[in-house]
Amino acid sequence: MDTLRVLVVDDETGMRLAMERVLRTFSVRPGDDDATVSFEVQTAETGEEALERIAESAPDILLLDLKLPGISGLDVLRQVNERGLPTLTVMITAYATLETAIDATKQGAHDFLPKPFTPEELRVAMRRVVRHLVVQRQARRLAEEKRQVRFQFISVLGHELKAPLAAIEGFLQILKDGSAGTDPAVIQQIIDRALTRAGGMRRLIAELLDLTRIESGQKRREFTGLDVREVAQAALDGVAAAAAQRKIALALHAPDRMPIVADRGEIEILFNNLVSNAVKYNRDGGRVDVTIEPTGAGLRLEVCDTGIGLSPEEASRLFQEFVRIRNDKTRTIPGTGLGLSIVKKLAQLNGGDVTVQSEPNVGSRFTVTLGLKTGGMTVEN
Repeated sequence: MDTLRVLVVDDETGMRLAMERVLRTFSVRPGDDDATVSFEVQTAETGEEALERIAESAPDILLLDLKLPGISGLDVLRQVNERGLPTLTVMITAYATLETAIDATKQGAHDFLPKPFTPEELRVAMRRVVRHLVVQRQARRLAEEKRQVRFQFISVLGHELKAPLAAIEGFLQILKDGSAGTDPAVIQQIIDRALTRAGGMRRLIAELLDLTRIESGQKRREFTGLDVREVAQAALDGVAAAAAQRKIALALHAPDRMPIVADRGEIEILFNNLVSNAVKYNRDGGRVDVTIEPTGAGLRLEVCDTGIGLSPEEASRLFQEFVRIRNDKTRTIPGTGLGLSIVKKLAQLNGGDVTVQSEPNVGSRFTVTLGLKTGGMTVEN
């Protein structure tokens, strides 16, 4: 049970005690998924005493009488507002006028409770203020989480771009100071390395843009008829040269035709990421098998490799953004750490998901399911 601190400020002893008695035995559940809220109650007889208590520890809720001896309730409210305290104030008065209400609202009053009021009317007012306070805190928490995510994103992005930029600067400096000599082959090698690093940065930026468009819901989706077998074969053809250099066998297992209605770009990204990873993280002389089959609810795509594999802890982090598994076997393998997180988001966008089964030094099996209804995809018979 959560507890909110309430300060009751009223110069009438009976009124203070009555409100305290009601609140000490009262609790509120703001929403079905929220914890029940109870109240810790303090009282003050004057505005000066109220400000002393507020200075010691700001309450969550202030029940503040407008007419007080000494400084008025409006003066107390004004000082609370000037201090920028997150306290919600309910003004209590038997003398409210339109001008008073406007002034109190300008000073930050959240609600009004006219005297005389019943215990139930007090409870109703407290329910309103508690719900507002809970929503307000949730909004602040979400804003803080958003700031933290933005900070982490920028930090990781800066880290990922810093290394290739430093490498490119280093290569250019070698060319500038002439330490590479005049051998055309050496100079060409330096240029090729710089271009490779620049290409990696370009891929990172492109994948970041893809990820941003998907997450923001701004990605334009164009559903057309396509043969998913043909898309898979194109992805395998794209890695055929790299696979041949390392004597990695490629195989596609699918019906002769697999016509579906989907966003072609999304399906291409799925296959390209999974197939390229299967080759990159494979062993020389290994094998990659791509399997496509219809299911009752859509399609299942499997990409299996005989590569370096993953531990259970590594596999649990694999689909997070900017996650690259770093060990002695992967240190020299390039990548952005975004491809598989994009695969997961695209699979979910199409009413499915992606999972991985892996064993170190044996290989990995990635399984993507694609739905028919939630993603707008249909399989043509």
